[in-house]
Amino acid sequence: MSAACGCEHEPAATAGEEIEEVERPWWKDRGIMVPVFSGVAFLTGLIFDWSALEILGLVLFWIGLLLGASTFTPGAIRKLFKGKLGIGLLMSISAIGAVILGYVEEAAALAFLYSIAEALEDKAMDRARGGLRALLKLVPETAIVLRDGVSVEVPAKELVAGQILLVRPGERIATDGIVRSGRSSLDTSAITGESIPVEVDPGDEVSAGAINSSGALEVETTAAGTDNSLTTIVELVEQAQTEKGERARLADRIARPLVPGVLILAAVVAILGSLLSDPDVWITRALVVLVAASPCALAISVPLTVVAAIGAASKFGVIIKSGAVFERFGTIRHVAVDKTGTLTRNEPAVTAVLTVDGVAETQALAWAAALEQHSTHPLAAAITASAPGVPAAANVTEQTGYGVEGIVDGARITVGSPRWLDAGELGGQVSTLEEQGMTVVIVHRDGFPAAAVGVRDELRPEVSEVVGTLADQGIGMTMLTGDNARTAGALAGQAGINDVRAELRPEDKSAAIGDLSKVGSVAMIGDGINDAPALAAADIGIAMGATGSDAAIESADVAFTGHDLRLIPRAFDHARRGRRIINQNIILSLLIIAVLLPLALFGVLGLATVVLVHEVAEVVVILNGLRAARTRRSRLES
Repeated sequence: MSAACGCEHEPAATAGEEIEEVERPWWKDRGIMVPVFSGVAFLTGLIFDWSALEILGLVLFWIGLLLGASTFTPGAIRKLFKGKLGIGLLMSISAIGAVILGYVEEAAALAFLYSIAEALEDKAMDRARGGLRALLKLVPETAIVLRDGVSVEVPAKELVAGQILLVRPGERIATDGIVRSGRSSLDTSAITGESIPVEVDPGDEVSAGAINSSGALEVETTAAGTDNSLTTIVELVEQAQTEKGERARLADRIARPLVPGVLILAAVVAILGSLLSDPDVWITRALVVLVAASPCALAISVPLTVVAAIGAASKFGVIIKSGAVFERFGTIRHVAVDKTGTLTRNEPAVTAVLTVDGVAETQALAWAAALEQHSTHPLAAAITASAPGVPAAANVTEQTGYGVEGIVDGARITVGSPRWLDAGELGGQVSTLEEQGMTVVIVHRDGFPAAAVGVRDELRPEVSEVVGTLADQGIGMTMLTGDNARTAGALAGQAGINDVRAELRPEDKSAAIGDLSKVGSVAMIGDGINDAPALAAADIGIAMGATGSDAAIESADVAFTGHDLRLIPRAFDHARRGRRIINQNIILSLLIIAVLLPLALFGVLGLATVVLVHEVAEVVVILNGLRAARTRRSRLES
């Protein structure tokens, strides 16, 4: 709730405390029951008043008034002493003025309706945070640790890196780790949104919150129980729910001057009207103006919608870092996407080996692997894995973006890109491999071309459908890659992407984002360290896989907890829908003030009617904002 609204809220509880509070039955929640009792007293008072039992009715009106006012007047007074004027103050002044003028019934109605609207808002905010609570519940309370071969149950929050966990079928993994023993499939749908189980073997990384579906696993922890990939996601959601977007700040900017403006207008109406006509009439109208112009619906509508939408996005694997990011998300018209690991499976494999006369394929692979085992390039692992044996290499040096060289079996071996090393007589065949979508690595021996190794990383199966869906949404797509133009063009053709920019270094990708941004809002999707500059330069940076490169996640505004590309159109659709709801709430909130204010000023509507219309409209805005908490599956996932 915005400060302009003037409603007091307690500081955010810790995650565990928040869950406990939310799970209390509603009849034990004072925030709900006080307004309910206020309403019961008010309605019962109406019954007695209509039954000619005016004294009993008046007593019940007072009870309802005091109960309702107790939920907002103390907070309004505290804010007033801090120099802040809020809507709670407007309501308090209106109620006091109504009582002075003898309108106790109307004052009780105002206090009840405003208090119940506040209670509904608080409950709506709690509901909107459901995504965060769902994530928190994914962490088991205890875990089984193997100590000297003995199973010991310990609290999950006490886990540290380096311990061995025993994860039996049906159990959740308590923290991040690496499988050391056992094979199984993991259900990661609650974390990543991916419905297909993930097969894991010894050496594979596993994330906190995943469910072990079949065989028992022994997992070496790589993170503490209180500091792992899942707690990182929770922190991102918490951060997003406490930050406001540009439109939330717009609502604040409108509401902040409106509150003192309404007080001044009411004072002018009361003073001038009293000088020119009946003081009772114009003081009453001034009180009605106070209520009619209250911008509480405007102040709560945008933050509520943003919180609801962010919480909902986290449920299907999209972590949005702030409200401002969410609002920009809905404006994106173009997407730039990295190739390796984003459009492709990130599982490159050697698919072709070319050699000159006198050089065997196994020998060429061994030379390349001897150097590539010292490289961090994504293709290095594929080459190393394909070699029958890896000889020792000395004096190894790597030039990022080009290749690596060193001494193997007494000869100087150089391995690198065709853009750096001449392919010699293999040039024609290398071009053919690149046209087939392969990335080719040239191997030189003592300065002469000896071999070429073709590596291909296949496209993810859903890529072409995702590209088509984005096109239907009016979102264009550009591929940015450091790979050669032929390989990039071949893969882009398979994916249905027309705009391809290849042979780019990290700084080139960032510059390409700048060019695309001249036309409209651009999102960049990547997963590696080399994507970090482009992610930071884009209007929205999206990191694929919240447990991937720390640099990518830190530079991004949005993190997908999985690698299913179908999340992309679903996330854009969700953001656009949320933006439409935000626009609806802003228009509706301003329309309420625009209609009620003149009607109140000219005496068309009385205090009771204005209170009823205003608070009912506020409830409508809250309910409309909560629609952003609903998610819908994309047609690709149906």
